[in-house]
Amino acid sequence: MDKQLEIVRKTRLSILNILTEFSLEKLNKIPTGFNNNIIWNLGHMVATQYKICYLKAGLDDMIDDDFYKRYESGSKPEGPADEREYELIKSLFITSLDKLASDHKAKIFDNYPTWTTRYGVDIGNIDEALAFLPFHEGLHNGYIMAMRKVV
Repeated sequence: MDKQLEIVRKTRLSILNILTEFSLEKLNKIPTGFNNNIIWNLGHMVATQYKICYLKAGLDDMIDDDFYKRYESGSKPEGPADEREYELIKSLFITSLDKLASDHKAKIFDNYPTWTTRYGVDIGNIDEALAFLPFHEGLHNGYIMAMRKVV
């Protein structure tokens, strides 16, 4: 578990470092051929972490429901994110991992049910969910890297 979270944390810190050179306007731009933007992808990674680790386990106190709905799978940006929203996402990008590590050590995920991802991967416990998380993060990191070249 520690290694998966370390991989996610280092990747997220790298993404945040790369994005320091971009204006809020560029982070909100939806490039031609895409249906979302860089900020949405960042928020989506947090929302998906919440979904596969907390919601699937029947726990729902990690993030605000409105935040989750803005960035869940199938959503699209409803308008540009302001500076406050972007700062919230950047904060959650790291603090959500801290909370996840703490909650895992506290063994709050004991009632985790089995479910199947859209990729056909069966997830049967929190450790398997944590093993899947870097895969999902990698997909969206790829989208961000592609978008940053065209915004």
